[in-house]
Amino acid sequence: MPTLPHSRLRSSGGTPTALRNDCPQRLTSNLLWALPPVAVLSLVFLYPLALVVQQSFQPDTGGTSAQAYGDVFASAAFREALGTTVWLAVGATVGCLVLGFVLALVIAFVPFPGGKAVARFIDVFLSFPSFLITLALLFIYGTVGMANGLWTDATGAAEGPFQFLTTPWGVLLAEVTYFTPFVMRPLLAAFSQIDTAQLEVASSLGARPARIVRQVILPEALPALAAGGSLVLVLCLNEFGIVLFTGAKGVTTLPMLVYSKAILESDYPGACVVAVVNVLISVGLYGLYRVVSRRVGA
Repeated sequence: MPTLPHSRLRSSGGTPTALRNDCPQRLTSNLLWALPPVAVLSLVFLYPLALVVQQSFQPDTGGTSAQAYGDVFASAAFREALGTTVWLAVGATVGCLVLGFVLALVIAFVPFPGGKAVARFIDVFLSFPSFLITLALLFIYGTVGMANGLWTDATGAAEGPFQFLTTPWGVLLAEVTYFTPFVMRPLLAAFSQIDTAQLEVASSLGARPARIVRQVILPEALPALAAGGSLVLVLCLNEFGIVLFTGAKGVTTLPMLVYSKAILESDYPGACVVAVVNVLISVGLYGLYRVVSRRVGA
C-alpha cells in the first residue's frame, strides 16, 4: 500500500498535512461547481422576485412607501380573494386525498383488466395542462355542453340543469379532477413497497378489508399522503388557469386578483403586494410541511 512521505504525514491533532491541504482545494472546486446553478437561479427566479418585492414598495406617486400594503390589506376584495383561495385549496386537497387514496387502493390491490394501463395513464395525465381538463369539463357540463344538450333535447327545456361549472363548486370539481393524480402517483409507489404477505396474514387471521386498510395499508401510506397532499395544497393556492377557463366570474382567488390588478386596473404596486402575499403563504406552507415530514419520518 503506497504511503505518503514522512514530511507530509506531519500533522496537528492527528490530521495528515496532505489531507488538510486538500480541503481548501476541494472547497474551491465545490464552489466553482455551485456557481453556475446559483447564477441561473438568481437570474431566472430570485432577481424577478426581488423586483416584485421592490415594486410593492414603490407607489405610482413615486418614492418608497408601504402604503400599497395598507391599501390592499384594507380592501374587501383582497380579504374575499384570500378566503376563497384558502377554502378552495383546502377543499380540493381534501377531495384529492380521499379520491386519490380510494382510486390508488383499487388500482394497486384490486385486480381488473387494464389495471396496469390505468396506472401508466396516471403518469401521462400528470403532463396535461390544467386548462385542458377544464375545457373537457366545459364540453360535458358547460352551459351548452353535452349534458345540458341531452337534457334540452329530451325535455324541450330552454336550458339544462347543469349550471354549476361557473360557480366555486365547478372550480372545486375541476381542481379535484386535475390534481387527484398528483396524490395517486406517490401512493401507488408506496403501495408497491408493501409486502403482500402482511395482507395475506391479516386476512388469514380474520381481519376484514376495512381493518386491513386502516391498520396495515394506511400507516404505510401516510408519508405518501403527506407528500401528495402538501403538493396539491401549494399548487391549488397558485392555480390560475382552472379559475380563468371555467369562466367563474364570481370566483376571485389571489392569482386572479394579481391578474385583475395588473392587467385590468394597471395597479402594479397592488398586484405586487398580492403576489408577495401569495408567495409567502406558499413558502410558509412548504416550510411547515418540511417540519412535519421530519417529525413523522417522511
